[in-house]
Formats: sequence, C-alpha cells, structure tokens
Amino acid sequence: MRRRTQPPPAPLPQRRGVDPVRVRLPVDGAWATVREHLVARLTGAGPGRVDAMFDAGAVVGADGLPVGPEAPYRPGMFVWFHRELPPEVPVPFPVEVVYRDEHIVVADKPHFLATTPRGSHVSETLLARLRHDLGLPELGAAHRLDRLTAGLVLFTVRPEERGVYQGLFRDRRVHKEYEAVARHDPELELPRTVRSRILKERGVLAAREVAGEPNAVTRVEITEHRDRDGLARYRLLPATGQTHQLRVHLNTLGVPILGDPLYPEVAPATAPGDFRRPLQLLARGLEFTDPLTGAWHSFVSGRTLQAWTSPEEWAGA
Repeated sequence: MRRRTQPPPAPLPQRRGVDPVRVRLPVDGAWATVREHLVARLTGAGPGRVDAMFDAGAVVGADGLPVGPEAPYRPGMFVWFHRELPPEVPVPFPVEVVYRDEHIVVADKPHFLATTPRGSHVSETLLARLRHDLGLPELGAAHRLDRLTAGLVLFTVRPEERGVYQGLFRDRRVHKEYEAVARHDPELELPRTVRSRILKERGVLAAREVAGEPNAVTRVEITEHRDRDGLARYRLLPATGQTHQLRVHLNTLGVPILGDPLYPEVAPATAPGDFRRPLQLLARGLEFTDPLTGAWHSFVSGRTLQAWTSPEEWAGA
C-alpha cells in the first residue's frame, strides 16, 4: 500500500487559537496559476477577496514566503492562508480546566460553546480558547460534545498521541455518564436500556430513528423527581456515541430534554447572543485507563443544570 505523504508543518502561526487554512493543489488540476485555483475553490470569498489576500502577501508556501498571484500551478503544492474569521458573539461563560498533564487536558465546557471550529463557530470554540489560554497550539480534541451540551471534554497535548486517545472512545473503553432534566412521567418504567438505529443526514438539523440494526444504545435511569414542578433528573449511560443520541432516546421515551430546540420539534432559530434556557444536558462523568501511563482517571463536572437547581430562574429566563 502506498503511504500518503505527510504535509509540511504550517508556516503560519495560529490566530486566536485557530489554525491557518492549508490547501493542497489537486494533482489533476488544469489551472494555470495558484490564484486561478483559489478563485475557483473559494467561491464564497469571491475574486476580490482572493486578490486582496495575494496583494497582502497572505498566501504563503511551505517556506513561509508569499506566493504571488502569477505563481504557476504545481500539482501537489501546498499553500496556507488565514481565513477571514466571521464575527462571533462571545459566549459569556468561563471554561474550567479540571485536569492537565503532559499528555491530556480535561475541560469542563459551558453550554453554547462549540467544541471545535465548525461553520460559523470558529474562534468562539472550546479548542480555540484552550489553545490560546493554555499556550498549547497543538492541542487537539479526542472527542466532541454538541455545542448546546455542557460538561467534560478530553483533549490531547501532542498530535502524535491523539489517535491513541481517540481509540478509547472508538473501542468503547471510556465510561461516560450524563445527566439530564426533563418532565417526570410516573408511567415510564425505568431503568431501561434503549436500543435503536439513528440516522443523521447532512444538512438536516434533527436526527431520526429508522428501521435496521441498532447503532445507538443508552441506559436510562431516574435519580430523583419532584412533584412541585413535575421534573426529574435522569442518569444516562451511553454505550455508543451517535449524533444527538441521548436527545433522541429521551424524546423517544416521551420525556424530551428541557431546552432542546430540535426534539420533539425543530424550533425557530434564536438570535446570536441569546444564551437563555440552555439545553439541560450535562456530560457529568468521564472515566478511563490512560493508554500511555496506565493511570486510572475519574473526572466529574463541577457544573449543574439550572432547571433543577434554580427552576424559577431557568423558567423565567
């Protein structure tokens, strides 16, 4: 098997914890210049923006030197540049680091903060914040949480070790515990294990359950409930990690998580900067044996779910 050539290291530094964009010119390209390819590739930016990047010397090669707009197209060549970061409303909640050593960082993510850059969330992400605040430009995420979910996220300090820790999640060697607040249904028999096949289609906001071999398994337990507001705390133990799995499974049981904008129905999008009524889902616990040191790690989030601890405040948000 032919080994894939590793790209050279980025010649540009990060900006606000965000990596520069790396572009490899296609081997079968028919463009005459690097500029022509970038204009064709970056259709959303427009020729004017691409020309401005070249004029500013912002497009560089592996040696860090500016690439001119008339530079000939060379198949397989790498170029780098910084994307124009979209305006983002700062997420006004702190990030807590619960553990750090030479291999890993475990952070306690607030609601509304994306784990890694994606779409319109780039600099206002947990990864970008940690890279900047901790001075760890090569920090990488071993797994992800939904932007609306709070709780524990594992990061790796060294890129060459990331795959080892990702393997913990792939091979189901991490014990994950979640907490959710939802309506209490006295007729719902718990505990139980929910098994279903979940399909998440690109471009569709909500996932759905379909017929077929189950790919999503969740143990659902109730830890306590109260009569005065009809709410309950649920303990969720996922054995798999499908997109929106816990949200889908509680909705299937008839007790959708409070504050969920997708289940049971997709709600109208909120305005940027509206941080009211966060999804009442928390990645509360994370346990695993460190694959490099052999140490046993057990972490617990310090966050709480507002609908349970301050229900009037959450309801009146």
